[in-house]
Amino acid sequence: MIARGSLSAPSRLFSACVLAAAALAGCKDKQEPPPAPPAPPKVEKPAEPIVTLDQATAALLALPEVKEWSRDIEKRSHGKAHGAIIEDDPKPRTLNGRQYWQLSFVENRADRVLRRESFLVAQTGNDILVEDAENDTVMSLDDWRRGVHKIRLKSAD
Repeated sequence: MIARGSLSAPSRLFSACVLAAAALAGCKDKQEPPPAPPAPPKVEKPAEPIVTLDQATAALLALPEVKEWSRDIEKRSHGKAHGAIIEDDPKPRTLNGRQYWQLSFVENRADRVLRRESFLVAQTGNDILVEDAENDTVMSLDDWRRGVHKIRLKSAD
């Protein structure tokens, strides 16, 4: 051990600083800031269920217009012709990044099949579009229904 009087004032000051620094370094390890709270888990939107071809066909057969057409075909043909939904193309059609089943309602007769209307049924969700063959466009089911209603009113005159 070194005698108290043997260290000079600057040496004592230096030694005190070293001891203080060591003490603060020991305290620094004990006083770490609390860890940041964990990020909230990402809530991913659940994927929409895939609509199968059978489900798409059933959705079209459930439309009131299709039911009416089927009854009318049966009645006019005395049961010899039937309404049916057929797949136009097994390859899905892509519109605005969405995939659609390509289906048509037809009058199925013994000697021929007559297409009545072509539909696109979304493979996810419940979107149904109707193809407008004259203008080579598609329209929403609601827009198509408004047009069908106008035609019925005109033909009633």
